[in-house]
Amino acid sequence: MSNDPIYQSQEKNAEPKRPIFKNCLKAFLIGGLICVIGQAISTFYMYYFDFTEQTVGNPTTATLIFITMLLTGFGVYDRIAQFAGAGTAVPVTGFGNAVISAAIEHRTEGFVQGVGGNMFKLAGSVILFGVFSAFLVALIKTIFSYLGGS
Repeated sequence: MSNDPIYQSQEKNAEPKRPIFKNCLKAFLIGGLICVIGQAISTFYMYYFDFTEQTVGNPTTATLIFITMLLTGFGVYDRIAQFAGAGTAVPVTGFGNAVISAAIEHRTEGFVQGVGGNMFKLAGSVILFGVFSAFLVALIKTIFSYLGGS
């Protein structure tokens, strides 16, 4: 990086313009489509397997992760992610993609040292902050319910 104003203006002129609106629209549409698919899976489970709205979340999440992992393994999810950008980072599908991508990348190092040792490196932070956030929300809810109940 240079502080030279001439260099900075040349660099700015040479930098390709990003289609921000187009990228946002693609992310919104693909992310929304993933959510619609998740809702369709939930409705399917509620209709055919007698799940309730309270119990359908876990099998729906597992199904979305499984589908994402399959698509990642076949190289399809990466092409979708290149097109949609942040739209494929919907937490559940992004998590599945992160886990399987790391496993595929390190499979040549063996199952224990490669796949097992590296599978959750990328997804570990998602798990950590998800658990920590859930703990904070539960703590706040407990405090408010204790204060409201006395």
